[in-house]
Amino acid sequence: MSATPPSWSLTSLFASLDAPELHAALADVKARIAALPALPPSDATSYDAVTTMLNALLSDVRTVRAYPALRTAADSRDEAAQALLSSLKLDMVKLSQFETRYVAWLGTLGIDALLETSEVAHAHEFALRQAQISAAHLMAPGEETLASDLSLSGRGAWARLHSDVTSQLEVTVDGTAIPMAAVRQRAMDASEAARKSAYDAELAAWKTVATPLAAAMNAIKYETNVLAEKRGWSDALEVSCFGNHIDRATLDAMMAAADKSFPDFRRYLKAKARLLGTEALPWWNLFAPVGTSSREWSWPEAETFVAENFDVYSEKLGDFAREAFEKKWIDAALRPGKRDGAFCAGVKPGESRLLQNFSPSFDAVGTLAHELGHAYHNRCLEKRTYLQCNTPMTLAETASIFCQTIIQNAALAATTDPEERLALLDGAISDACQVVVDITSRFRFEQAVLAKRKERELSVDELCALMLDSQKQTYGDGLDSEALHPFMWAVKGHYYGSTFYNFPYMFGLLFGLGLYAIYQKSPETFKDGYDELLSRTGMADAKTLAAGFGIDITQEAFWSASLAVVKQDIDAFEALAQ
Repeated sequence: MSATPPSWSLTSLFASLDAPELHAALADVKARIAALPALPPSDATSYDAVTTMLNALLSDVRTVRAYPALRTAADSRDEAAQALLSSLKLDMVKLSQFETRYVAWLGTLGIDALLETSEVAHAHEFALRQAQISAAHLMAPGEETLASDLSLSGRGAWARLHSDVTSQLEVTVDGTAIPMAAVRQRAMDASEAARKSAYDAELAAWKTVATPLAAAMNAIKYETNVLAEKRGWSDALEVSCFGNHIDRATLDAMMAAADKSFPDFRRYLKAKARLLGTEALPWWNLFAPVGTSSREWSWPEAETFVAENFDVYSEKLGDFAREAFEKKWIDAALRPGKRDGAFCAGVKPGESRLLQNFSPSFDAVGTLAHELGHAYHNRCLEKRTYLQCNTPMTLAETASIFCQTIIQNAALAATTDPEERLALLDGAISDACQVVVDITSRFRFEQAVLAKRKERELSVDELCALMLDSQKQTYGDGLDSEALHPFMWAVKGHYYGSTFYNFPYMFGLLFGLGLYAIYQKSPETFKDGYDELLSRTGMADAKTLAAGFGIDITQEAFWSASLAVVKQDIDAFEALAQ
């Protein structure tokens, strides 16, 4: 057990950037990509051969790419890793172009006849049917090739600019230059003066890089609009719903339930403001600690608490967490050049790496549990082929939210002290508020930007104004309208990657809470079905998988029932606050 937040070990992938094994693997995947064949006439035999070949290649590429990508996430100043990652980009374009041709090819197949004769096709039925829909939305082959070629100087380049600028941005707070990630962690400092100075310094720092980040935003959203239109989608949101394996009725039902929950979240925010001695909550107090829980969590305590409480659910889950700790899958130390936030990346079948910036707070313990949930999900997918593992974001958050809920409930059950319960409830509700209220503000912001970007570029001031308007619509009178965060569009790397990388988080939270409620009613019968669900998240749409647990996600009632769980916490918080 590490006494301090650990750095991960990547040696199970490759020993170093100079390792002969890395360069042999790199040469191998490059050669296989260069030799990708012209697709043969469509029949069961050719389908089986091509799909088996593609599964193996994609799996090997994942591991080769993971090594330099993880190194640059841990230190964006690692120029050798950046160079290696860059050397793969042209190969990734060629691979992407082949995948596009593969989808178009699948669109020409008689799927029903193929399913009768091919076991490989039967195992990939959902992917086949999705590909048939995607094929109907492809541009002409030459246009798809051109779009893929230009992605290196388009959205890919702009996304890298955002990542590099934000990870290397240092902020002067009280005369000391510190990484932006460290500044944002001060939002949870016990001192309001420290929170306020960090907030002021953060906004000032975002202003210094706002112009290039606005250029990146404008470029990416313009490209998104153009490609959606050229491919025959109604808009970018339709593309996102399809990619997330849900329909618009499901999204509308969830968002309607979220809208109706805003008054409850505003009650929470107002109660928190009263505890902090203000009428309205300014942004710098949004994550302020309340209650008298002064416990500082060391890394060993976090490891022990997570593993032991995972054991309560199942020894399988607890042992998995211990495996991740012992094999050094986690990079939790805070340092300059390391990217902000947290993520889990699958690197091999069943094997992952987790990144977070650990602080001695229970919030960080919850983040650890959350990312371990993603890793457990990857373990459940271990025996699936690469194409069977194509899990959308909506379902990718299922296990992480479930595991985080285990830890939050364990912490609440472990104390009867009202002040400590207040602090723990605040952490749980604050997380839910971010995923329901703040995510809705980000969703509405992105909708507005995409709509306006069809007409012209948006300035820094216009982006800030749209962000503020979205925050006012969702937080309402729960926050001080004169002290919001106009640069949240610059903070969130999600805007610079996949389109609508926001509402799936809400889906994940509420779907996870709904599953946890089912688990509490019937723990033993739940577990096997749950692991099977996790193993099939790339093999069926969300509606079908949910129906296996008796859930109808197209109905607002399901989402409202999940939000009612959060409402109970808000009621308890408000009572304790009074």
